[in-house]
Amino acid sequence: MNKLYIGNVSEQASALDLESIFEQWKIPFSAPFLVKSGYAFVDCPDEKVAMRAIDTLSGKVELHGKVLEVEHSVPKRQRSCKLQIRNIPPHMQWEVLDGLLAQHGTVESCEQVNTDTETAVVNVRYAAKDQAREALDKLNGFLMENYALKVSYIPDETATADAPAMGGRRGFNPRGPPRQGSPNLGARPKLQSDVPLRMLVPTQFVGAIIGKEGATIRNITKQTHSKIDIHRKENAGAAEKPITVHSTPEGCSSACRNIMEIMQKEAIDTKITEEVPLKILAHNNFVGRLIGKEGRNLKKIEQDTDTKITISPLQDLTLYNPERTITVKGTLDACAKAEEEVMKKVRESYENDVAAMHLQSNLIPGLNLNALGLFPGAASGGMSPSVVSGPPAGAQAGYQSFGSQMESETVHLFIPALAVGAIIGKQGQHIKQLSRFAGASIKIAPADEIDAKQRMVIITGPPEAQFKAQGRIFGKLKEENFFGPKEEVKLEAHIKVPSFAAGRVIGKGGKTVNELQNLTSAEVVVPRDQTPDENDQVVVKITGHFYASQLAQRKIQEIISQVRRQQQPKASATGPPVTRRK
Repeated sequence: MNKLYIGNVSEQASALDLESIFEQWKIPFSAPFLVKSGYAFVDCPDEKVAMRAIDTLSGKVELHGKVLEVEHSVPKRQRSCKLQIRNIPPHMQWEVLDGLLAQHGTVESCEQVNTDTETAVVNVRYAAKDQAREALDKLNGFLMENYALKVSYIPDETATADAPAMGGRRGFNPRGPPRQGSPNLGARPKLQSDVPLRMLVPTQFVGAIIGKEGATIRNITKQTHSKIDIHRKENAGAAEKPITVHSTPEGCSSACRNIMEIMQKEAIDTKITEEVPLKILAHNNFVGRLIGKEGRNLKKIEQDTDTKITISPLQDLTLYNPERTITVKGTLDACAKAEEEVMKKVRESYENDVAAMHLQSNLIPGLNLNALGLFPGAASGGMSPSVVSGPPAGAQAGYQSFGSQMESETVHLFIPALAVGAIIGKQGQHIKQLSRFAGASIKIAPADEIDAKQRMVIITGPPEAQFKAQGRIFGKLKEENFFGPKEEVKLEAHIKVPSFAAGRVIGKGGKTVNELQNLTSAEVVVPRDQTPDENDQVVVKITGHFYASQLAQRKIQEIISQVRRQQQPKASATGPPVTRRK
């Protein structure tokens, strides 16, 4: 990406004029300027210089009365799915950016680019051309925290590979394969497992694992059909470094055994006397289920594999480190068996959570669950976005049967009063961005009392907007530590239902509401002796963690829809149909 396109060039401008501007701003170039009518091209020595030219000159420097536009030169056949987004606010939270990008399609990869600028730059790949085009049209110039985003195409190497062979315009030949070390570029083998194995290894063993000129790690990668990332630059000076292995469960286990063998040999060679245990990293969301009720699951793994397993305390968790360390001590064979059993439990937990999310996507078509940032992903080594990026086949058909659920809904969500500032954000930025991302109206009601412990957030929008908005609020409260590391975020939500449907929500002798609680794991209460409001509605209270609350809300809305459909024939038999509004 060293070639630049310079647009809005005056007819009077010459190559010498452009050269003098680049020299004035101390921007080197590696070939003569090619000036055409109204535009020009130039090659820079490297990508970093090209980026500096764009940031320094584009929209800022005038030549013969015209302000120059400078961007990457991308031939039409390579304007496919890849964009570069520049001028991102330096303190922007990544989940906010992810949410913004997800509004325009499925984001397959998003990589930060190292630049000398104060603002951030990312390269983004969308799943389809039309999604990238929409993102470019909608986001170019989009204001985020008073910074106007700058979006342009960058060469999409895969588009060139797919295109039929043809003679391109001079200077637009493909520039070789993608850079090495860029995991999201180029063809990557489809891996069966979506949960990578994460290990911690002593820093003194990293050199031996990599081997001379990377030969050892290349061998392991080849033999185990895996992709292995050694995060050497993480936690400079730390005694241990994380390793992430992406492969099938068998491939992960095989790579783990190879790495343990190397560490054991290195320990003997360097006369290290203490035992080198196996350390596995797992997201805290999965650890409770790994331990099991009263520690039964963990005890069984220890007995079956003849190992001693300990797990780091919850107190070690931070906002930036949601992983627990699982330390396994035993012989090499015993540790290898324990790794298989531990990761089997972790993968089961992951799959159960994905299944819970797909229950939502069945009800909400086209929802990009991965983009919500509700599920452990990048922090735990990168889950595959494909698993949670959309609903399974037939979701649309299942959703349509709910009829009026496409209408807007209002949910009252109760949050700790102390969390109001975090939800609103500086000068209201967070709540505005959240509202835009979710496509919902989000307001915080005034406090009923001066020392109120809870505040009501009023969310209005269709089901997908409710899912996104509520999900981000639950996530924000966890991130900002309003709930302790041992606590699950559980909030109370109120939804209003027509008084004629309240009995159906309760069911005969409370049967329906009991089934609802068993199915969703949420507490569902229809307070007795309520006086319906002016719209003939009563309140249903739902308390639970995010997925439980969402599932309960959807099920109750389904009951309301069924009651309405059943009432319509009765209404039409006595006269014209009566349209009931929420």
